[in-house]
Amino acid sequence: MNQHTPSPAGPSPASDVTRPRAQFRPPAVHQVRVQGFFGPRIDTVATTTAHTLLNRCIEAGMLDQIDPDRPNPGLSIPFQAGNDTVTTQMFWDSDFGKSIETAAYALYRRPDPELEARVDEVINAYARLQDENGYLNSWYQRIEPGKRWTNLRDCHELYDAGHLMEGAVAYFHATGKRRLLDIMARYADHIDQMFGPKAGQTRGYCGHPEIELALVKLGRATGEQRYLDLARFFVDERGRQPPHFFDEEARARGRDPKDYHFENHQYTQSHEPVRQQRHVVGHAVRAAYLYSGMADVSTEFGDESLKTALDALWGHLTDKNLYVTGGFGPSAHNEGLTFDYDLPNETAYAETCAAVALVFWANRMLGLGPDRRYGDVMERALYNGALSGLSLDGTRFFYENPLESRGTHHRWTWHRCPCCPPNIARLVASVGTYMYGEAEDAVAVHLYCESEADLDVAGTKLRLSQTTAYPTDGAVKLTVDPAEPARFTLHLRLPDWAGATVAKLNGEALDIASSSRNGYLAIERLWSAGDTVELDFEMPVLRLHAHPKVGIDQGRVALQRGPLVYCLEETDNGAHLHSLLLDRQSAFRCEEAADLGGAVCLVAKGVRETAAGEALYTPQEPAREQAVLRAVPYHAWDNREGGEMLVWLRQEGAR
Repeated sequence: MNQHTPSPAGPSPASDVTRPRAQFRPPAVHQVRVQGFFGPRIDTVATTTAHTLLNRCIEAGMLDQIDPDRPNPGLSIPFQAGNDTVTTQMFWDSDFGKSIETAAYALYRRPDPELEARVDEVINAYARLQDENGYLNSWYQRIEPGKRWTNLRDCHELYDAGHLMEGAVAYFHATGKRRLLDIMARYADHIDQMFGPKAGQTRGYCGHPEIELALVKLGRATGEQRYLDLARFFVDERGRQPPHFFDEEARARGRDPKDYHFENHQYTQSHEPVRQQRHVVGHAVRAAYLYSGMADVSTEFGDESLKTALDALWGHLTDKNLYVTGGFGPSAHNEGLTFDYDLPNETAYAETCAAVALVFWANRMLGLGPDRRYGDVMERALYNGALSGLSLDGTRFFYENPLESRGTHHRWTWHRCPCCPPNIARLVASVGTYMYGEAEDAVAVHLYCESEADLDVAGTKLRLSQTTAYPTDGAVKLTVDPAEPARFTLHLRLPDWAGATVAKLNGEALDIASSSRNGYLAIERLWSAGDTVELDFEMPVLRLHAHPKVGIDQGRVALQRGPLVYCLEETDNGAHLHSLLLDRQSAFRCEEAADLGGAVCLVAKGVRETAAGEALYTPQEPAREQAVLRAVPYHAWDNREGGEMLVWLRQEGAR
């Protein structure tokens, strides 16, 4: 573990910020030491991915753009077709922000002077770039000077600021170095002067939400209430009408507001005030980032009016628009939502960033109190739709995450819009903070993984340890070690996918039915050092069926064991995966896949159909032969020889 600690002159701790008593907050990354399933993945990020991200950012020319001591590189990535205002180059500050955040979490895992020095080089370039008034955006300072704050709808200024803020907070906590934190606090001060409800301020907001949740992080780290207030302003202001801010902004640029590459303001979730929104619409990542910010503001200010909207939005996504893998956003056109139950498999966009953002949103909803609806979806998105975005060796990435492939979809070494690589890397590297929640008189365990957490509850220090092989096995032992006896409630998530569950407290059986609240086992007692809780979740192989309105999946099943969704790959099952049928009565056995890092695979009997002849159409039924079907965890696909992939399998046999 890195031994750097914040200096006494640093920002005030988060506990200095006024907050409601009942809320649950995630612990800081350094409070949780992760082993088990995610331990090796964090190690890979720390040793490989963190450097890979910086390498590829610099190879793309990002450091040349931000460093005023280097020659101005000019426009190196063309504007997108049909829109003369947007190029992914204007998002580069955000990519550096997320890469710095990843590096910070990597430094918690293991000291790495080389990595730290490389990050410091980037930070020093930003220090040289920053204007005297605090403004900081490499695109508008070096590529398009004179146009700052003229196109918030398309050009991501506040989004870029948000990711740099998150990187700054993480790097300060990891190293004690406050240079980037000071830089971003100055920028936040400038933004606070520019935006707000006062005369002379701009009543606007970013087309791509992100700064809302970043300002909450910055406010918690520094103790500055005005950063929290600014986050609330951006949430409250979005969609306030009429006139619509983005329309007025376009007119000020001399543009027709209707000359827009998307049909309406649903794309930016600014079609109506956030408290009136009930349907998840538009760009998927923007939506989940916005809802994450809304949940943060709701928690910080005890704002129940936001909770009503958030609950409705959550239900609309999870009941009608969520892939079984935890991905969402089926359309490449808008990188987002279309219409209810539109969940195509082969053409699924399901951006890695969207699944990552869903984990953020779910985690913040859990900040309002333990609730299995949020914990289960967080787990589904984390283990499947998000984790698939990072290869096992930590060097390649998925942008889109289809549920079916003909063998042409593979991970990228990099992407022209490289938002996903650092996003999934920072999530994996900080996964420990998503496992637990702390309140003044309660602790929640949201995710199960071999780990050890140092928490604060009921006025005392608490070490909470998990011993488990989860998700390979459903047995979990939790050891509770308060510094002194303390009364508090321990909330333990009871996954909806679990079969029969057994719970014991110090070896004595617990009545789960009478002790459960919102899908969590709630144990309130005076805890003493060495107390143990044992959970044993039955892990049946589930054959999931899609709602009848998802037409493409009818007659098919998706396989799930524990939190893991499975798929077939050509390398195990041969080509033409649609010719395979799973027998309805067949049993499954679990096998270890040495070529996938020891992942548990599912094996079952089935049949393979073969053509009766060469005719395209024939009255003859296909011939059949016995087959053995081998399914691997979805997150692990495309780590071996390339080929077809299929999540939703045909199934036959009598009911």
